[in-house]
Amino acid sequence: MKLSVLLAAVIALAMGGITQVRAQAEGPTYKMVWSHYTGWEPWAYADSSGILAKNSKKYGVNIKVELINDYGESINRYVTDKSVVGVTITEMDALTGPCVGGVDTTVVVVGDYSNGNDGIVAKNAKTIEDLKGRTFMLVENSVSHYLLYRGLGIHKMPITDVKTKNVSDADISSVFTAAPLDAACVTWNPPLMTVRQVKGATEVFDSSKIPGEIQDLLVVKTDAPEGVKKALTATWYEVMKIMYGKGANTDAALEFMAKSAGGTRAEFDAQLKTTFMFNDPAKAIEFTKDKKLSEIADYVRTFCFDRGLYNGASSKDSVGIQFPDGSILGSKRNVKLRYTTTYMQLAADGKL
Repeated sequence: MKLSVLLAAVIALAMGGITQVRAQAEGPTYKMVWSHYTGWEPWAYADSSGILAKNSKKYGVNIKVELINDYGESINRYVTDKSVVGVTITEMDALTGPCVGGVDTTVVVVGDYSNGNDGIVAKNAKTIEDLKGRTFMLVENSVSHYLLYRGLGIHKMPITDVKTKNVSDADISSVFTAAPLDAACVTWNPPLMTVRQVKGATEVFDSSKIPGEIQDLLVVKTDAPEGVKKALTATWYEVMKIMYGKGANTDAALEFMAKSAGGTRAEFDAQLKTTFMFNDPAKAIEFTKDKKLSEIADYVRTFCFDRGLYNGASSKDSVGIQFPDGSILGSKRNVKLRYTTTYMQLAADGKL
């Protein structure tokens, strides 16, 4: 009897040891969160197809991708949840959310820029000049707000000519549709495609007028493991090859993404036409190394500072933005947003 008890204890101890070794081998789970947007739907396919799991295994990390239906909440999760190490985000929101909040953030993939995928839509209006005095539904202090600011500015109208009302991207389509005949909104696809089709609505300005200024990025916390950065980058470009290829696999992937976005394949294809996708890493590298990126960053940070999005800082230089050549815009002692071509270059060289 005593031998049986002893044997049971040994087995239990051994099993416990195996469990512990297995847990150590598996390691922590790193989360990457994303929200619905044409240029980010590939992450749904990356997860469902097993491509992310394959590359995670290759680089010895456990990565979980999680869809957050509200874009603002996805950013909050990245900032506040230590297990979340990556997020799909625009450069402006990366700067004013995590970076101003003290989260050191690295851009590992420049995925695309909006080339008509963000727009200003209003009922009973034909031009921006018709919108003076109106209240715009939008995600306040997001790229939608920036687009409104730029659209008004290009047409020599100050931002004070209009008012804004904060509406989440998840609700904006239904709220705009039901709103009175003087309604106006600023949003991105897929909601943009819906609001454009509302009776009496006209798109009076879109992001194709400011190419390269609304960038859609994959960012990670700078101290995240190299394996996470490599696995995510490898996954992205593997999906890009399928997405921009030919044949049954490409059709299946695009059909999946369209369904994930909540629309038809035709609608998704139309949205892709207004998204300048950097499906070739070499093109993304060229864009990221271009001196114009610093000019765009300065334009964006000026808007952010003027909007009071720098948490009471005395200068727009309070946060540093670093570029691939090592140059820094803003504080050299407080660099929080880092553009790098390191991982995209590995993809371009076929080394991932």
